[in-house]
Amino acid sequence: MMQLKIHELNKTYGNGVRALRNISLEINSGMFGLLGPNGAGKSSLMRTLATLQEADSGSISLGEIDVLKNPRELRKKLGYLPQEFGVYPKITAKQLLNHMAILKGITPAKKRHELVNFLLDRVNLYEKRHKAVKGFSGGMKQRIGIAQAIMGNPELIIVDEPTAGLDPGERNRFHNLLADIAENVIVILSTHIVEDVKELCPNMAIMNYGQIICKGSPEEVIATLEHQVWQKLISRSELEAYQHEYDVISNKMIGGKPLIHVRSNTKPGADFEAVSPTLEDVFFSKINTSSLSA
Repeated sequence: MMQLKIHELNKTYGNGVRALRNISLEINSGMFGLLGPNGAGKSSLMRTLATLQEADSGSISLGEIDVLKNPRELRKKLGYLPQEFGVYPKITAKQLLNHMAILKGITPAKKRHELVNFLLDRVNLYEKRHKAVKGFSGGMKQRIGIAQAIMGNPELIIVDEPTAGLDPGERNRFHNLLADIAENVIVILSTHIVEDVKELCPNMAIMNYGQIICKGSPEEVIATLEHQVWQKLISRSELEAYQHEYDVISNKMIGGKPLIHVRSNTKPGADFEAVSPTLEDVFFSKINTSSLSA
């Protein structure tokens, strides 16, 4: 089974920002979720794994490949869908994938034609193959992006914030496509959307301020808050006072009123009720804690 190993990876940019701080992870075949707020360092880690930038120290290996020493070998086994997948104006879906196939060294015209048609069919865009990609919806562009990422049967696929801005239908279609692809390869899903990780990933990590602050299966990380989450519906005018008095993990509006989730080992006060923790509770709890300690 293919395994990606990341050991004590560090990266500091020229402006002094420490983007990666001693990152260590072991990732097996299947879908792995990297969850964190915007600015947590997720894209820096994805770019480093994709050999688009160098690390200051540490190591990365994919199977027998030393990624930092042999980036060209890694690229032969890599599929990458960046956060901003740009497309050429007026080029059709078929022309775009044909161009990408040439860049990946698939030169025989017949083989390229068959591969492009197969990929268009797989991402359910064959009927749109002669349409300009520039006019595609966000979800259709992401499906074209994943089609180029899986070209050449990669063993590692990296997708960076793939569902941001997609409507619910497009998001579901993209989820199904990713789940299908991840059966036999390593797919790293980098996102700030908790539901994406909860619905897709058997293993995950939470990242903030360039550090891994939590890792495991969603069930394992949720269990760390068992019997510690309480909720209460309050008025908007009370919210600030409750935030000062309690460890408020999160709040969301229900019928115009904030429903707060509070972390406490015992019942924090009157009218609070115990609730089962969610991945969202873990996410906000870990992010708030790391914010205080960063």
